[in-house]
Amino acid sequence: MLFDSTVRRELARTFGATLVVILTIVLTMFLIRTIGQAASGVVAPQDVVLLLGYVALGHLPTMLTLSLFVAIVITLGRMYRDSEMVIWFAGGVGLARFVRPVLRTSWPVLLVIAALLLFVWPWGNRNSLELRQRYEQRSDLSRVTPGVFQTSSDGSRVFFIERDKREGADARNVFIVAQTAETEAVTSARSGRLEREGSDRFLVLERGQRNDVDLKTGEKALSSFETYRVLVDEKRARDAERQPPKAMDTLDLLNDPTRQNQGELAWRFGLLTGAGNMLLLGIGLAAANPRRASNWNLLLALLGFVVYFNLINLSQAWVASGRVGMGAALAGVHGTAFAVALALLWWRDHAAVFSWGRRRGARA
Repeated sequence: MLFDSTVRRELARTFGATLVVILTIVLTMFLIRTIGQAASGVVAPQDVVLLLGYVALGHLPTMLTLSLFVAIVITLGRMYRDSEMVIWFAGGVGLARFVRPVLRTSWPVLLVIAALLLFVWPWGNRNSLELRQRYEQRSDLSRVTPGVFQTSSDGSRVFFIERDKREGADARNVFIVAQTAETEAVTSARSGRLEREGSDRFLVLERGQRNDVDLKTGEKALSSFETYRVLVDEKRARDAERQPPKAMDTLDLLNDPTRQNQGELAWRFGLLTGAGNMLLLGIGLAAANPRRASNWNLLLALLGFVVYFNLINLSQAWVASGRVGMGAALAGVHGTAFAVALALLWWRDHAAVFSWGRRRGARA
């Protein structure tokens, strides 16, 4: 049918352009944040691109939902401003008739959103968490960037390395400042390396000197050494079973219905349900006055999206804290949104039909 093909073609074209714009903006923001984390020592610099990919995949369902919602509002809003809606309404096509072409265009996107939320989201979070933990569990010497003063993980030591070799296992011109509540020690060495004995790891320094200062009495002690060994404290690997709910598979969350897991399930299923409700809300919120060249309908629609998305996050917190059950949260938030969308469609549809009928009666 000409009506369906026209709406679907324009909606698909607008969705593609909107998605490109949103992806560009969001990925740029994530890239800046990830580079900042790498500069501050939170993540490894060589993992920036990989971590950015995981983060982008995790937020892709939200970006797809927003792009689809904005595309519907822009497409139908343009039809309102160009008076195309008046022609369709005069031909007996109500606003509810637009639901069919919108759904036929959007169902592949909804399937992608479902796959991303149920499968890709936990996989990306799990891999991202592993990258961060792997970098945090490295020794203090391995985390130092050559030519940069860097603080240890517990904040008690400052390291400086002129040049390192073999992936940070060996180092040259090592400078270490260690401070406790009573003493301060400055150690310098020509070279250093890491050695493991059983479950302990030692930092072995060669050909250097150590200057100890008693902060209470002011006494100083200077000593030289050919070899100096010090135990390096490291964080133990976290138990894999203690991974956060966002990194757990959907089936595992269903098999272990704790409050936190149900909160995560409420968020995943809620965002998927919200994507469907956004289609109906977009059709109802797209109405615009053809006599006013403004985009207030788009601003109002974006405000509605922000409120709805925050309610989804709030429902997750409610379920995780035990205030409401998962079923009640899903029914309350998304059932209300669905009812509002249907009421908005009914009001827009009947208002348009009534307005057109009143104009015909006045002319007669």
